[in-house]
Amino acid sequence: MKKAVITGITGQDGSYLAELLLHLGYEVHGLLRRSSSIARNRIDHIERFDRSGKQRLFLHYADTLDVIKISELLEETRPDEVYNLAAQSHVRVSFEQPMTTAQYTGISALALMEAVRNSAPGAKFYQASTSEMFGLEAPPQNEKTRFHPRSPYGVAKLFAHWSTINYREAHGLFASTGILFNHESPRRGQNFVTRKITTGAARISSGLEHSLTLGNLDAVRDWGYAPEYVVAMWKMLQQPDPGDFVVATGEGTTVREFLNASFASLGLDWENFVKFDDNLHRPAEVDKLIGDSGEAEKVLNWKASIKGTDLAVLMTKWDVQAIRGNSIDTIPGEFWEKAIA
Repeated sequence: MKKAVITGITGQDGSYLAELLLHLGYEVHGLLRRSSSIARNRIDHIERFDRSGKQRLFLHYADTLDVIKISELLEETRPDEVYNLAAQSHVRVSFEQPMTTAQYTGISALALMEAVRNSAPGAKFYQASTSEMFGLEAPPQNEKTRFHPRSPYGVAKLFAHWSTINYREAHGLFASTGILFNHESPRRGQNFVTRKITTGAARISSGLEHSLTLGNLDAVRDWGYAPEYVVAMWKMLQQPDPGDFVVATGEGTTVREFLNASFASLGLDWENFVKFDDNLHRPAEVDKLIGDSGEAEKVLNWKASIKGTDLAVLMTKWDVQAIRGNSIDTIPGEFWEKAIA
């Protein structure tokens, strides 16, 4: 039985990745940060036992900056794979909390790799990089595009990205990076614009709200479906050699188009409900991110199938069902089997 460690397991990507790995028969160890509130809603539904009754999902409290604690955990679990998904991942919040973002998005990746190098040298390591590292560079962006981050989040991720490459080259660590473009799902936090839109549309349609406040509608993003993206992460660590891969749909969608698709799916005209707040604009905006994932398609045999406005409709329908009490977002085994084929 393969073993994997996932930091950020309670996040959107971490929960889907845990589901995939459990489906594949892994023993999964997830890292949690201690806090005054317990936020495990994304993983509460995951089946913890296989048919033999053996537990395969284990949760551990550990701060990703604590090299000693992480090293002890790695020595105890002896994982085959380590996925670093933990971060302060909200771009606009990173302007308000640059130091925290630098620590938990940038420095923590370095701490984790140091722990892997010393305590689990045979483990394969995955670093979650981001399209925000490209910033102002013109699309389509691929693995050879120059980086020009426009936020503390993008800068911190770039530090983690180059640190991963350095550990690969300097220490021989099997370390791959996934430069993931925007990927969303019903598990996306409601402070992110996509989920803010879909939950807003669902609540307005249900009579629970009467308006939605947004910022910049002209930004273009390459939006894909998060469960498909965690498959790309897993495939990177199944290769004979490590590498860096852009993971994207290749199609750009404006916030306005995403907004229109969400409201239209419920028979609503968004212009009758949306208000604007300039405070929701970023201090330094990234206008257009569209990825070229040709390398991932060639090497990993990976390609996105759910994109942009179709994703908006999928998420909106789920949010409507959630209001009606059907809020469990479990991915069927058939989806995983098709995605990993």
